[in-house]
Amino acid sequence: MAAASDEHSFVDVEGNPFTVSLDNFEGPFDLLLQLISKRRLDVTEIALSEVTDEFVAHAKAGTKIWDLATTSQFLLVAATLLDLKAARLLPKGEVEDEEDLEILAARDLLFARLLQYRAYKEISKWFASSLEAAEHIHYRPGGLESKFADVLPEVQFPGGLERFTKVAVKVFTPQEMPEMPLSQLHIVQVSVQEEGTKVVKKLRAAKTMTFRALCADADKLHTVVRFLSLLELFRQKQVTFEQLTPLGELTVHWSGRDNGEIQFSGEFDETSEE
Repeated sequence: MAAASDEHSFVDVEGNPFTVSLDNFEGPFDLLLQLISKRRLDVTEIALSEVTDEFVAHAKAGTKIWDLATTSQFLLVAATLLDLKAARLLPKGEVEDEEDLEILAARDLLFARLLQYRAYKEISKWFASSLEAAEHIHYRPGGLESKFADVLPEVQFPGGLERFTKVAVKVFTPQEMPEMPLSQLHIVQVSVQEEGTKVVKKLRAAKTMTFRALCADADKLHTVVRFLSLLELFRQKQVTFEQLTPLGELTVHWSGRDNGEIQFSGEFDETSEE
C-alpha cells in the first residue's frame, strides 16, 4: 500500500516526511494515523516496534535534523498507539468487575486522545495557512483622501458662530424627563363580604344555580370575587359543588341555613384589594 501527502507533521527541517514500510502499510506516518483514527486500519495489525525503529533510523540518517518538539510529538503519539493496541488486544466479553470497566474506559480514552491529536494537527494547519494568507492582505487606510477633502464646500450656518453655539448647547443639553401623573389611575376595591352576601341571597332563593348564572350580571373582577366567596362558603359547608366533566359546567347547591348573616374571611378582602 503506497500513499503520498502534501502536508505532514512529522517532517525534518529539510521538509522530508517520515514514512514507514510495513507488511500491510507503506506510506507517510501521518497517513497511518489518519487510517487508524478513521478505523480503516486496525491498530493491532501494526508492528509498532518496526515503526519506532524506522523513526530512529530516519532521524539518524544522512544530514536530516529533527528538533526536540518533533521527536517529543512522535514519542507521545507512539505511546498512545501502544496503549491503544494493548487495550484492543484485551479479551472482549462480558464485563465482570470494575477493573474490566476501567480497562474499557481507558481504551475509549486512548482512542479519543488519538482523535484529539488529529484535530489539533488539522487546526494547526488551518492557523498556519491563515497566517500565511494574512501576510498578503493590505488594508486601505480609512478617511477621505486629501485631494477630495479640498473640494468639499465650507459649512455655512446662517446667523454666525454665536447662533450656532446656542443651538448646539440646546441640542446637547440633557432634557428633563416629564413626570407622568398617576391621579387617573385607581384600583377598584371589591368587597368579598358584599359579593358573598349577593351570592348567598341568590342561592337561598334558587337552591341550585350554575356558576355562570351566579355571575351573569358581574364583570371579570366581580366574577373573581364571587368565586372567592364560593370557596369560603364551601369551607363553611354552606354549599356543595357538582361538575360532571373536567372543565365542564359548575353547579352550586345550597346546603346551609336559610336565614341569618354569613361572615366571610377577611383574607379574601385583602386579596381582592391587591
